[in-house]
Amino acid sequence: MSDQPFRFQRVLLKLSGEAISGEGELGINPAALRSTAKAIARSAQAGMQIAVVPGGGNIVRGAALADAGLISRESADQMGMLGTIINGVALTHAIREAGAPAILLSAAEVRGMAPLYSTVQAENALSHGSVVVLAAGTGQPFFTTDTGSALRAAQLGCDAILKATKVDGVYSADPKIDPNAKRFESIPLADAVARKLRVTDMTALTLCEEHDIDLVVFNFNAEGSLDRVLRGDSSVGTRVTASK
Repeated sequence: MSDQPFRFQRVLLKLSGEAISGEGELGINPAALRSTAKAIARSAQAGMQIAVVPGGGNIVRGAALADAGLISRESADQMGMLGTIINGVALTHAIREAGAPAILLSAAEVRGMAPLYSTVQAENALSHGSVVVLAAGTGQPFFTTDTGSALRAAQLGCDAILKATKVDGVYSADPKIDPNAKRFESIPLADAVARKLRVTDMTALTLCEEHDIDLVVFNFNAEGSLDRVLRGDSSVGTRVTASK
């Protein structure tokens, strides 16, 4: 781990389900879970305040059932929330196993599994060095986990949202299609919207803009990428700046 100081004090890390399942896989892969938990725990042990929002696509994709007319969109989103809770339970325990304190809070009530989300409790845990895993998105259907991440980042006063993906930033075009596609080191949020770059959903972008929260899109699978982003390494990922 680098001796360079952290660029941020408190961040929200948005993880996809693949971060603990392995690329294109379903369920929870022990090796992927351990690797993800260790990366988070190392940064927390070094003094970083980290809230984590896990996705749930590795557990269930209710949208496919809704698209087939088998269930409602509301039910599909509820299934997705349950998937994030499953991932949240696994991630919380794996982070503890990796040596950092961690708690799980859920936006949906699941008695005996996780306390209901409270900004006061989350704030207190972060201030005392615990990783806070935030499950069930906003607790309401029709909102993505990206929107849930932006909401929690605003509530907790996070300096930035780190969107962990399998690509190394935001590009001017799809790099798989266009060999001349350029990776942006930094781009204003308004420009990203104007260019219709797929950074996150519009509701999340609006929240980030209103609350002056930057996003950093980066490849979580690259060795040491989380630590490098936290320490401000501009060669990693793309910073989408919300400052007006």
